[in-house]
Amino acid sequence: MENHGRGSGPRPEGGRDDPPDPVPAPPDPLPYEGVWRFTASAVDASVPQARHAVRDLLFRQGVPLSDEVLQGLLLIVSELVTNVVRHAVLLSPTLAVEVAVGAEWVRVSVEDNHPYRPTALVADHDETGGRGLLLVREVTREAGGVCDVEHTASGGKVIWAALPLKPAQVP
Repeated sequence: MENHGRGSGPRPEGGRDDPPDPVPAPPDPLPYEGVWRFTASAVDASVPQARHAVRDLLFRQGVPLSDEVLQGLLLIVSELVTNVVRHAVLLSPTLAVEVAVGAEWVRVSVEDNHPYRPTALVADHDETGGRGLLLVREVTREAGGVCDVEHTASGGKVIWAALPLKPAQVP
């Protein structure tokens, strides 16, 4: 009989010959959890199309959103897509919208190929634009969420906002 260097004496529990402890399976995802991504041209018509696509996806998946959080998310999508259309189109003729839903949060992001990292600037009272990112940050903050801008591996950027879900109470 070969002992492969283990010796003939007793071995402590949990030794190499004992079967490993079973790893508990992760909980099953909720029916609405997942990640969805779509692309669009960086044109004005993509703003309402993106907003409607996100709204329809969230309804179709049965995501338990309050009306307030839903309206905030749709406003964020509109502002972020508008920013690409207005400021990044020359270097990014297409954009990507991603919706990620977890058990307790929903995250929307808009990605483009323009390297410029925007900042939330304070606009003059007389200007009609320049408040989009300020609005995104404020809506996100009021909902108890977070938002940020990150560079992509391809040299572009992704701007995202994650808002907490208030799951419906099960009777």
